[in-house]
Amino acid sequence: MSNITNESKRPTHTIYQVIGEGEKTRWIRIGAAWPNRDGKGFNLKFDAYPATGRTVIREVSEDKNEATGVSDDPFTSTAPERSGPST
Repeated sequence: MSNITNESKRPTHTIYQVIGEGEKTRWIRIGAAWPNRDGKGFNLKFDAYPATGRTVIREVSEDKNEATGVSDDPFTSTAPERSGPST
């Protein structure tokens, strides 16, 4: 039996499909991610596979809407603040 607690089994990151640019950007939650035990990668679980747009992985926080600016509702979500050069 493993010594991993339920807390450590919770996803540490959320996976989003990002469609569009600027004011028309839509962020749609499509999965979750957990770090590997060795800390050198992530295990990804997708609820859907995006056919278009970009795939973004964001860190989960206590108040995910405040930390990421992203809602689970794709029609009311806004893009999070970017730092560094855009792609």
